Amino acid sequence: MPTHVRHAIGARTPSAVVVHSAPLILPICGPPVEDGALAVRDDRVLRVGPRREIEAAYPELAPVRWPGTVAPGLIDAHLRLDRNPPPVFVHGVTSVAGVAGDPETASAFGGTGLGGVTYLETRCADEARWEGEERDRLITAIREVDHPGAVGIAPHSPDPVVMEDLAILSRTFGLRLHVELGRHPAGFLDEVGALGRGCHVAIFGPLDEADRKLLRIRNTTVAISSPFAAEGLLDGGNLIAFGTRTGGDPLAAARMLAHDRSPGLDRLLVEAVTLGGARALGVAEGRRRLGCLGPGSRADFAVFAVEADARTAYTALLHEGPGRCVATVVGGRTRWRLDDAQADGSATGTGGEAETRRPA
Repeated sequence: MPTHVRHAIGARTPSAVVVHSAPLILPICGPPVEDGALAVRDDRVLRVGPRREIEAAYPELAPVRWPGTVAPGLIDAHLRLDRNPPPVFVHGVTSVAGVAGDPETASAFGGTGLGGVTYLETRCADEARWEGEERDRLITAIREVDHPGAVGIAPHSPDPVVMEDLAILSRTFGLRLHVELGRHPAGFLDEVGALGRGCHVAIFGPLDEADRKLLRIRNTTVAISSPFAAEGLLDGGNLIAFGTRTGGDPLAAARMLAHDRSPGLDRLLVEAVTLGGARALGVAEGRRRLGCLGPGSRADFAVFAVEADARTAYTALLHEGPGRCVATVVGGRTRWRLDDAQADGSATGTGGEAETRRPA
């Protein structure tokens, strides 16, 4: 009589599924789900829906029950890195556009567990130095940096020839660009071929209508990095995200622009710190996409002690969420939670892992 073997020799046993539930799930890519849940396997979301439906699909599992609201992890679209990473997990940030001045800083940041893109900055002063040594040095750094995530280029050279070559390099190697717009006008960046879907810019002051129009035409996301820079960008015409530069709270930065509780504006601002940031980093679509919670997306989410219903979800998260994150999960792994931080006397964290299955 033949023997039935459950798994072929050498085949991997499927990883366990973890179900997370909360009074409100805010997927961003779909309508808010009251009394909702999401099923996660490894670093990927399998399903999102009503809690009873998700729990019925996995009856053998003890779900992780979170308080308040579960939303996609926040994305800081402009962060200057140093070798002492800021405690961004405490804000619910799960991915960043990090600008590193050298490969060692990029490598140090690679060990934090954060997602996103780390951009190697170059400020090469002139074409001669670029052709002599700096070009090869940058290419070597891109290839050899000890970093598990994506690497891009932050081109901040004053020389137009160098900037043009950096734009060509980015397309040749499939690398993203991230530019502080104050260093170069938008028209200059367009002339050297830097603008487009593969680039996003950080701004610290208002843009004129010509620059806003150019960035709209080129589908280039604008990371608002100062409340003074938002003028003309909140009408939904431009793609926007938020950057803190120093590792602050992107949700708090967005709240500064919500002068009245307008549901349309509140939703725009919440989407900017989630899906908008994902667009800036080029990870808003495809497998393990960021900025939303849906089948196939990466299991990056934050839990906020915010009570809301489907109608008030965006407004409540924007106005009550800053400073009220209680847990941050990256790739299905709990990287920070408030009760653990309080137990060890610290309210910050950029690494480590809490027990995923322990109820909140």
